[in-house]
Amino acid sequence: MSIPILNCDRNSRDQLDRFLLDAKEDLSVATEKILPILDAVRTRGDKALIEYTEKFDGITLSSVTLDPHSIQTNLDPKIKEAFLRAKKNIETFHEAQKRESWSKTIDGNRLGVKYTPIPSLSVYAPGGKALYPSSVLMGVIPAKIAGVKNIQLVTPPQKEGLPEILIWLSQILGVNRIVTVGGAQGIAACAYGTESIPKSEFIVGPGNAYVAAAKSYLAGKGIIGIDSPAGPSEVCIIADASANPKWVACDMLSQAEHGEDSSAILLTTDKNFAVKVSEELEKAFIERPKRLEMKQNSIYKNSAIIIFPSLEDCIWFSNELAPEHLEIQTKTNEEVFSKIEHAGSVFLGPYSPVAMGDYISGTNHILPTARGSRIYSSLGVDTFLKRVTFQEVTKESLESLYPFVKLMSELEGLDEEHGTSVKIRTEESL
Repeated sequence: MSIPILNCDRNSRDQLDRFLLDAKEDLSVATEKILPILDAVRTRGDKALIEYTEKFDGITLSSVTLDPHSIQTNLDPKIKEAFLRAKKNIETFHEAQKRESWSKTIDGNRLGVKYTPIPSLSVYAPGGKALYPSSVLMGVIPAKIAGVKNIQLVTPPQKEGLPEILIWLSQILGVNRIVTVGGAQGIAACAYGTESIPKSEFIVGPGNAYVAAAKSYLAGKGIIGIDSPAGPSEVCIIADASANPKWVACDMLSQAEHGEDSSAILLTTDKNFAVKVSEELEKAFIERPKRLEMKQNSIYKNSAIIIFPSLEDCIWFSNELAPEHLEIQTKTNEEVFSKIEHAGSVFLGPYSPVAMGDYISGTNHILPTARGSRIYSSLGVDTFLKRVTFQEVTKESLESLYPFVKLMSELEGLDEEHGTSVKIRTEESL
């Protein structure tokens, strides 16, 4: 068995549509299962959380929250050094995204925008084998820079205790509390609030299908704000014969390593290069067998190498795919990048694997999946800021513009009060 190699053009809809239509994760089954959990947490609070944690995690909680600043940690200095370096780079990148309020005179009136942060945030961090402490950096840092005051980390409890790395990160990032409840019940606790857990206005971070379903459902009800709806991890690579096939194969496998539902799509114009990448994938399965079945399922079932007639066609399909991660490894990287319209994050050149953005370079790795980058952006400072528009109208401008307001309000049938609210100010003084 090997990765599918497809010869396509823009008219190959029967072959290409499967990558476009299969991109979205079906959460209908998970949503049906989590609805009773959400309702139980909403109505019974901490008691329901303790019951579900015992049922799903086999752990009896005495408390559903933890103060990270009350715990002594003894983390390996080398691990600290790595995360502190990542923290610095992520902070520097996101500091550049800060917004300043502004005002401008338009038609004699002062108009503007005031940026205000959301008041509270929960950052979800999966537990067990899917532990992603780097996602804590990605969720908390831009929120802190935006000015969010109340931030809590949400993570499932562990029988051997919470991972020390999560406690230490909470300390250095200034997280207010750790909510030691996972799954849909943890999301519900932060969305509704309980006796012990303050309600959050916004929830971000990766999780399993039940976490994703809970976030999407509650966001759809207007109860919380979320990062973009999440699906399986994905990478698209645009590469020509100048790229290193071994490196490209490794980059594809780095996405397959996330899960068997992950996808890795290589777009190229060179058949020989496509074959070389396929061969390198097979070699890697022999040389690096860790998570072998997972990686093979991802590569054989959800991934492909697609050979197009031209680089322009590769760019066209990448924009159709709107991938979470896009790598560009060609002789003309900047020219290709200039034509990219939709991607969560772009990695330019042979020395820019996705793993650099996942951990250390400074960009955010919480990204839209399932073609979401057509309408969503990566998590950033803007995610946690609200635009409050304001205006200060002068008496002279009000009098000058009233005739237009009169006509427009009459046209919409709202002249009795809308129109009058302006008119009386032209006829009377304070």
